[in-house]
Amino acid sequence: MLALVWQLCRCTSARQGAWLGWLFATAMQCATWWWLFISLHTYGGLASGLAVLAIVGLAGFLALYHAVVCAVFVRLSSVYDAGRPTGHTASSALVFAALWLLAELGRVAFFTGFPWGEGGYAQLDGPFANLAKLVGVHGLTFASAWVGAAVVGLAPRPRWRSVLSVAAVLVLAGVASFALKVDKGVSLFTSTHPAAVSGIATKPFTVALLQGNIAQNEKFLGGSGIPDALEWYGEQLRRSTASLVVTPETALPLLPEQLPEGYLADLLNHFMQPEPGASPTAALVGIPLGSSQQGYTNSVIGLKPVVTGPVGASPDDVESRVYRYDKHHLVPFGEFVHPLFKWFLAIVNMPLSDFNRGEVSQPSFDWQGQRVAPNICYEDLFGEELAARFIDPATSPTLFVNISNIGWFGNTIAIDQHLNISRMRAIEFERPMIRSTNTGATAIIDHRGQVTHALERHTRGVLVGPVEGRSGITPYAWWVSRFGLWPWWALCLGLVGVAAVGRRQSR
Repeated sequence: MLALVWQLCRCTSARQGAWLGWLFATAMQCATWWWLFISLHTYGGLASGLAVLAIVGLAGFLALYHAVVCAVFVRLSSVYDAGRPTGHTASSALVFAALWLLAELGRVAFFTGFPWGEGGYAQLDGPFANLAKLVGVHGLTFASAWVGAAVVGLAPRPRWRSVLSVAAVLVLAGVASFALKVDKGVSLFTSTHPAAVSGIATKPFTVALLQGNIAQNEKFLGGSGIPDALEWYGEQLRRSTASLVVTPETALPLLPEQLPEGYLADLLNHFMQPEPGASPTAALVGIPLGSSQQGYTNSVIGLKPVVTGPVGASPDDVESRVYRYDKHHLVPFGEFVHPLFKWFLAIVNMPLSDFNRGEVSQPSFDWQGQRVAPNICYEDLFGEELAARFIDPATSPTLFVNISNIGWFGNTIAIDQHLNISRMRAIEFERPMIRSTNTGATAIIDHRGQVTHALERHTRGVLVGPVEGRSGITPYAWWVSRFGLWPWWALCLGLVGVAAVGRRQSR
């Protein structure tokens, strides 16, 4: 970003700024999620050239936001004289930060949103990570852009002033590091506390997270992946003695009526009507639900002991006596397709690729004093949507659960990127985030965003560990649950507006 700002300072026209911004953002995004090639070509069957074209096309389209804001920045930066940034000030750095965040907010809000790789995630293990509980990842993005632009402004100053300025920044970073992160990530500004029921703190309970490592090219095949998944996940679900056992996304890759006879009934009765003296256990299971008449959903069902009546496998039992969460934020072309693009499904092999959308704020799964809030796949990328569950403190989650299948993207950096997205959500809301995935990263993340337990990726196994739910609410969760991202939109547009008025008056 430093190089981008440096070059923008030397642009002589808004058109040059737009091209620079577009090229930078296109390259940035291609480098961030190049692994989409694997899902499109290796597993989707799309020709390699077309897959590359699709990735570059998507990156180029999303880079238009950055092209626009870079053009605006050049127009507003009249303080630069003949390509020399002699007038670069803190205020112009603020304008750049506001414009850059506007581009990132565009990636969040428009055309279903795809803000994967936003700059604020780079601060996850830095000294300012805990600021996320105040301003969220978008605030970290704003701060990063501001500091980057301000550093560029130091270059033309006399050397002694540059040295003093850099020294001041380093001292500030050191002070912030001490204040925000003390001794292995313990924050001085803690907004939450261990979850309590009727004023009595609940004890940490044990979770078992299943990682089946079903090959993606076999996952939906009736002769290999499907029977393998049904056998292994069924065995692990019935065997577990943890308080909560969690499967990955679509771990059972069939609709309930397509499952072998008695399969679902056995699972329902195992958890909902346990044997006398057995340890109480609950489960969250990834499974598609629905019908051709009602449409289909990418869902999680929650099973826990009930008091009355035997449970069967009929649709009425699943609907009325089983917890259900339906994925809200669907993946374009992966989970829903606009009617104008139905032809796309005819040239790629992506089973279960057109789902109905669930509600934004759905009830949590109540179990043993915890309010467990599921999210599926990349839903944890949208913190403002998870925040909708914090409007009422009495029903807000004490624990997040992400169930995913990143097998579509092979053994790539996509696994680490998604893990870090979950870690950022844990910091923003001061809630543990547990992850059960098909191929990784299956992990337990505490409320400070630290990974406490993890399975080796691309192996089959069960991760067992303790989790402590949290109550209370962070400043970020409070304001974003009520106002969404509008405060950021207002701040950034306001700063740009002030800069535009100032430029007009200076003519």
